[in-house]
Amino acid sequence: MVQLCSIEQAVDDVLARLPAHIHMGMPLGLGKPNLFVNALYRRIAKLPERALTIYTALALGRPTMGDGLQKRFLEPFIERVFGDYPELDFLADLHTDSLPANIRVQQFFMQPGSLLHSASAQQDYVSSNYSHAARDINAAGLNLVAQLVASSTEHPDRLSLSCNPDITLDLLPMIEKRREAGETILVVGQVHADLPYMPGDAELGMDAFDYLIDAKDSTTLFSTPNMPVGFQDHFIGLHASTLVRDGGTLQIGIGSMGDALTAALLARQADNEAYRLLLTDLDVYQWAPLISHEGGVAPFARGLYGCSEMFVNGLLVLADAGIIRRKVYPDVATQAQANAGTLDDAAQPDGVSIHGGFFLGPRSFYQRLQEMTHTKRLEFNMTRISYINELYGQEELKRLQRLDARFINSAITVTLLGAGVADQLEDGRVLSGVGGQYNFVAQGHALEGARSILILRSWRESAGEVSSNIVWEYGHCTIPRHLRDIVITEYGIADLRGQTDAKVIEALLNITDSRFQNDLIEQAQKAGKLPKDFQLDPRFADNTPQRLKAIQARHHRLFPEYPLGTDFTDEERDLLRALNWLKSKFKLTEILELGKAALDAPEPEAFPKHLERMRLDKPEGLKEDLYQRLLLAGLQATAH
Repeated sequence: MVQLCSIEQAVDDVLARLPAHIHMGMPLGLGKPNLFVNALYRRIAKLPERALTIYTALALGRPTMGDGLQKRFLEPFIERVFGDYPELDFLADLHTDSLPANIRVQQFFMQPGSLLHSASAQQDYVSSNYSHAARDINAAGLNLVAQLVASSTEHPDRLSLSCNPDITLDLLPMIEKRREAGETILVVGQVHADLPYMPGDAELGMDAFDYLIDAKDSTTLFSTPNMPVGFQDHFIGLHASTLVRDGGTLQIGIGSMGDALTAALLARQADNEAYRLLLTDLDVYQWAPLISHEGGVAPFARGLYGCSEMFVNGLLVLADAGIIRRKVYPDVATQAQANAGTLDDAAQPDGVSIHGGFFLGPRSFYQRLQEMTHTKRLEFNMTRISYINELYGQEELKRLQRLDARFINSAITVTLLGAGVADQLEDGRVLSGVGGQYNFVAQGHALEGARSILILRSWRESAGEVSSNIVWEYGHCTIPRHLRDIVITEYGIADLRGQTDAKVIEALLNITDSRFQNDLIEQAQKAGKLPKDFQLDPRFADNTPQRLKAIQARHHRLFPEYPLGTDFTDEERDLLRALNWLKSKFKLTEILELGKAALDAPEPEAFPKHLERMRLDKPEGLKEDLYQRLLLAGLQATAH
């Protein structure tokens, strides 16, 4: 029977009942009970005779303040959006490589880019597919599970794993088997007052927990504010939207490229004429055979089914818009009827339009789920990650559900032979982790009618230097080239499946920025992978930002900067645009360059509210005066 107790009582009992070395597992992302974890962490840090190993992923922390202009921008925003969110004590110590000697933290996925310079985080990273995480954590000797949960007055005898049934539901049978063999393994839960109660597979009886913290956590839930969607991302989303097939299945990830795809699908559904005119102007129909065979550009008559390890905000927006509405069912016979078109969906109470493993999103996402009726939430089934990320186990049912699946994931680099890079730098340092990307790429090949689509920006700019994200070679890959399928950049679509190396190279050159095409052609020819007389198709010789920006200007209504809404004020949107421009153009350490930029700045009267927001309306001293002039230059350069 579950025991209600305070956080300190739970810590006392955990220390009393478990051996000297505690192996604690926590969910990926949002579902960590930070208050309990911090209490246990602090206690064990003072007990050198004890040891603690934490197994988790995506430990969430507020954005790093930095200094200068970045700090002035972030400080008020972080206070407003993140409020009293309790930071994880171990995360702060990871950043400074100052974990206590008796505590280790192993993650299989990290907040992207946040721990590149942490030796302890890098050394204790576990490279593992998301679908293997439960297996690996259990094998490491897990003896404590700690999880944030949701409660409902309508279901007083049950709790919901809400945002994170993903690994826990896979772990529980393993834990039960070990308990039957005599091992002591404890499960601690804490209810969060604002966590949406997700019914369905995520619901558990109270007896699944050994301890339940008696005081609800009412601190601010961690959120991921929607970031601006730039022109590159919008064009990537437009191309990808043409490959999504009506009546099919959709998986997308978090971030601005996923938001751009959502925006394009919304336009395809609700503003189809304008959407098609834009596609014509973009000359997308040079890929007409592929689009006709794999996707479409018409509004969705049958709708989509969402099957995604992460239930992202974009999927919820698509569901609210009536695009994600194709329901799937938990048994083969009913699903076969649905596929044949002989099922009355309205008469079936157990239809699901989205399967998700975990969720994390902006504040509006949590609020929307909270406001839904219980019946509506039943359509979004949060479940075990093994169900979503793998085909084995109920394979016949999954194949019937996952019709014409499009698994759309982002990469940071693609090699000219088709390998994808998403998780790690070539020096070995991990940016994030493989997560479930391999799982979905593999499904893209294993499922009939499915495609795996990697999306990336063809180029990047940092401190005034422009580089190609399509390269001849790279010292690491997340997705090996033998699993290449479709790659999309802002310049178009490369269908690589079943192609020779020369054809793969040509297809990727066609979607490469024209500033880098000649060098890449030379490298491929030098390696003997392209004929010496190879000539780039003239249609792709004008792959330039200028051409895309001209198209954007002609169809500006279909390029919203924040298609899914934002937590930023009007002034903050302008400031963010200006700060990103400064970061892309200059190295802030090069004072001479910065001074040159400041010479082109307008007078302060042009942007009074923006300067006030950054506390630069009355600069004091040379440094603040330079900050003001730089900011004004950025605001002028990026003004709409």
